[in-house]
Formats: sequence, structure tokens, C-alpha cells
Amino acid sequence: MSNALAIAHVTQALALLIEDNLQPEIGMAVKVEARKPPADPPTDPTITVFLYQVTPNTSQRNNDVPTRASDGTLLKRPAAALDLHYVISAYGEESELVGQRLIGSVVRTLHEIPILPKDVIEQAGERPHLEGSDLVEAVQRVRFTPTVMDIDETSKLWGMLHQTPYTLSVVYQAALVFIEGRETPVPAKPVERHSARVLPFGAPGAPVPPGGGAEASQEGESGAPAHGAQRGGASEKALEKAPGKAVAKAATKAPAKPEARAPEKEPAKSVAKAPAKAAAKAPGRARKAAQPGKSARGAAKRTGAAPSPDSAPDSGSGTSPGSAPDSSSGSSAAGGPEGTES
Repeated sequence: MSNALAIAHVTQALALLIEDNLQPEIGMAVKVEARKPPADPPTDPTITVFLYQVTPNTSQRNNDVPTRASDGTLLKRPAAALDLHYVISAYGEESELVGQRLIGSVVRTLHEIPILPKDVIEQAGERPHLEGSDLVEAVQRVRFTPTVMDIDETSKLWGMLHQTPYTLSVVYQAALVFIEGRETPVPAKPVERHSARVLPFGAPGAPVPPGGGAEASQEGESGAPAHGAQRGGASEKALEKAPGKAVAKAATKAPAKPEARAPEKEPAKSVAKAPAKAAAKAPGRARKAAQPGKSARGAAKRTGAAPSPDSAPDSGSGTSPGSAPDSSSGSSAAGGPEGTES
């Protein structure tokens, strides 16, 4: 943690870090200034370090919440977690590409030394305007990472710098900087006595209330069976209700199966049996119609005349009652009625 001078201390330390690492590529005298880019571009080799934005760090911004109790008492010293955004610009003779050479040196330095060294912080803290800064005591070190900006964001940034011409620059983010509050929190009262004992009701060794004596213990002992009886009654009721639920469930499930299956099976059986019965009866009717003797006797009975002896089936033919009649018997049977008329 550090105080309110941490932001300025980081800016001055960054400028000092860049200035100390220009060699060996840059062999000329270069001024490194922690200020806004000038409206009139200098002709001498110059590097400006400008802090253009300060934002809260998204990952550490709520680590100190809550800092106060409901009555307003300070419980924890608040600390603001910040990210610092810098634009680093380079100026020099364009014909010799001094600006580009200086920007290359800056990128190489911050890529090689991304974390602000402690000795640079101490050296920057020797400036008179940073007296009293405690950034060197902070546990969290500041780290520099490059920020990618497209043309639109770059134009907005330089448009914010009124009447300042654009020059070759790079943008870096410094994280993480903590600024701690000044007020000291009130220390919590120490624990004077540890006396915590938890026992169930009616357990042996449970504390007896004052004035209860033996009556309280008897009530506790008598109360235990009562609870057991209540539990037993509850279990009996549950057993009584359980069969009823099972019967109700069985009654609701049983009719569902026959009703669902009956329409599927009965029509199929009736449709399957009808053609089979019709096919079985058809040959019998055909055989009866094909026996002329029986038909002749039936006609004779209706007219009252005696049947012709020729219409009787030949006993010696050896045909069984179920076999088809012979063609000769059919012809004799056909002539039988004519003989009776004569």
C-alpha cells in the first residue's frame, strides 16, 4: 500500500527508467520529460511521458468492501486499486529518423524490464516534489504492458490534446497501484472468555435451569418417551396410510391396461375368425348341393311320392358318406323323377 503520491511517483520513475536505458543504441543527448506533448514540436531529441487516464482496476476494486460497520465504525482501511495509462511520444530530426529510433529504444526497455525496479523507485523518490512518498514500501510492484489502439482510438486521444500535432507514440498501461486511506481502523475487542457448550434436550449432563432441581430432570426424562410415543404414532399413521395409497394406485393403474388393449385385440380376432369360418362352411354346403340323391328324396318327401330305387347310392360302390358321388349315380338319379311320372 502507498499514499496519494504513488501516481506521480510512478510517472517519474517511468521517465527515469527510460532515460537510464537509452544506451547503447542512442549515442546523443536525449531529454526525457514527464509532461504533456508540446504544441510546438521540439527539434532536439526529446521523449515525453504523459499520463492521460487513470482507471480503477476491475479485479481489485472491491477487495476492501465493506470498510465500515453499520454504525459507521471503520473496520478496515480502504485502498483504491488503480491502473495508469501513459502515452510516450518521441521528437527529433525527421531527416535522421530520430523519433523512430527513440520509440524503438522505449519499446525495447519496457519489454525487457516490464516491472518497475525498486532501485529506480528509490532514485525517483529523491526528487523534492516526491518527498514523503512510500511507494518503495509497497508489496505490489507496478507492471507495464503495451496497449493496442486502432486508428479511431488514436485519433480520439490526440483530438483530446487540443492544438497538439500528432507524432509517433506508444501507449502503455501500468498496473497495479494502491492508494491507501489515512484513517486508522478501530481495533476489535479481544475475546475475554470462551464458554460455548451445546447439548440436546434431556441429554445426560445437560445444564439444569436455576430452580428446576429434580422436577426439571424428571420432566425431561418423562418427556423423552412422550416424544417417542408421538414418533411411534406418526409411524403407525404412516403405515395405515401407505396401503391405502398402494390400493388407490393399483385401482387407477389396473383398468387402464384392459381398456387400452381391448380395442386393439378384439377387432383383430373377429376379423381373423370370420373368413376362417366362412371358408370352413363353404365346402360342406358345396358337397350337399352336389349329392343328387338327397335332393331327390327331399323333393319326393315334399310331393308325397316314393323315391326311386335308382336314386339310392350303390352299396357296392364303396364310397364313403363323405366322398363325392359317382357320375353314373348322378345320371340315374336324374332319370328317377321321369320314371315316377310315367
